[in-house]
Amino acid sequence: MANTEASLKEAAAIEGAIGAALVDYTSGMALGTIGGGKELDLTVAAAGNTDVVRAKVRAMEMLGLNEEIEDILITLGTQYHLIRLLKARGTGGLFLYLALSKDRANLAMARHQLKKIEAELEV
Repeated sequence: MANTEASLKEAAAIEGAIGAALVDYTSGMALGTIGGGKELDLTVAAAGNTDVVRAKVRAMEMLGLNEEIEDILITLGTQYHLIRLLKARGTGGLFLYLALSKDRANLAMARHQLKKIEAELEV
């Protein structure tokens, strides 16, 4: 099992990664971040993506969809933003956020690696 710091380091090592965060979507607070810098303020991204997750959860409830969200993908001109909701024991209300450079990343591989990181994460 990996802790938050090790998991974020592993996420940052994904090809094309700009930055990553572990976020509590009940509060909007980042529990940990890595990368970002001038290119991306991960604290602001964590809070903003909390609103995205909450909106999607509400929409699914209103639609009566009895499904779990695996991940949410936001595609920008030059970046991919992946939000992976965590389901392992003790991780309820948390998501992994990963920003990727579109020209350097393999989206399918990044999704696969985030799933692996989720499975090993212990909070």
